[in-house]
Amino acid sequence: MQKAITMRNTLIAPSILAADFANLQRDIEMVNKSEADWFHLDVMDGVFVPNISFGMPVIKSIAKHAKKPLDVHLMIVEPDRYIKTFAELGTNILTVHYEASTHLHRTLQAIKAEGMQAGVALNPHTNVDLLRDTIQDIDLVCLMSVNPGFGGQSFIENTYAKVRQLKAIIDENDAATKIEIDGGVTNKNAIQLIEAGADVLVAGSYVFSASNPTETIKDLKAMTNG
Repeated sequence: MQKAITMRNTLIAPSILAADFANLQRDIEMVNKSEADWFHLDVMDGVFVPNISFGMPVIKSIAKHAKKPLDVHLMIVEPDRYIKTFAELGTNILTVHYEASTHLHRTLQAIKAEGMQAGVALNPHTNVDLLRDTIQDIDLVCLMSVNPGFGGQSFIENTYAKVRQLKAIIDENDAATKIEIDGGVTNKNAIQLIEAGADVLVAGSYVFSASNPTETIKDLKAMTNG
């Protein structure tokens, strides 16, 4: 008896942190023309994570040229202070870190009140069970598969188990939450991540360091939507 074929709709979100900032418009146009689904933008404050990336002026410039949804990942302390600002910049999905949110439910409601989808990111050491009580209010969970703060790190193997645990919580609560994987995603782990239950793959160095980023995105999309 043949196995039933499950059609997938895996989303690919190139991480602009790995783009060439001297040629940012060129790289934005590349993503626009590629089979990628979202732009993934990492905002770092040098406090929550030991690095500083880019802020509002750069995102404003990206939004001017981007033709796909902006998936903004805030790796910052006190994210509530900037929710309205990111909405005004044209953000579609705004993700805050569980570890930086004292009143997570209130933050999620505030994000949605500004017309954005609400995401929650978890550091590698943070247990997915902590989201059980808010899972129905979360549109996207971003599981960090590297320690946040720098691009180009090695993938943490325990991520597969976390994806399966989170997927079980989503299913138990009949939630529509998407699972996003951020960090060290390549063609070597993409299929395994999707089979574990991931919906969105963030790819930074793997895409932008490739000799042909457009083809790399196309191959990743084809591989994970079989």
